[in-house]
Amino acid sequence: MNTIEEIEKENIENLTKEKEIPDFNPGDTVKVQVKVVEGQRERLQAFEGVCIAKKNRGINSSFTIRKISYGEGVERVFPLYSPKNASIEVIRKGSVRRSKLYYLRGRTGKKARIAEKIDNTKNKKLQSNSSNKGISTENTKEKDSKND
Repeated sequence: MNTIEEIEKENIENLTKEKEIPDFNPGDTVKVQVKVVEGQRERLQAFEGVCIAKKNRGINSSFTIRKISYGEGVERVFPLYSPKNASIEVIRKGSVRRSKLYYLRGRTGKKARIAEKIDNTKNKKLQSNSSNKGISTENTKEKDSKND
């Protein structure tokens, strides 16, 4: 491994210890809390929108968020490991087949909708647990003895 890559990897590990960075992809609706300094005051400003691009470049990784504000499209590029990002929260997962969703720039309203990704792992766990609890050998033996 390159020495620069090793240094970047150590820096990324140090930054991720301080705050949690969730795993998200383009198409996901993300809410980013950004630290804004106004004079002596520091406050948090929320920016919520659809992630249209994600660039994985080690410590220089960034992602682009697009939202519609008062009828105008607004895009903002955030460095992933920036100390100005107070928190990143995934609101909903989107199901898309592209890594860059630049085509959303030309679309508004219902044309710009993204289908939600449905997570079936929870449902499968519930179904397997209910099938195991529903029929057991003890219950069938009791039913047979009552029928006789």
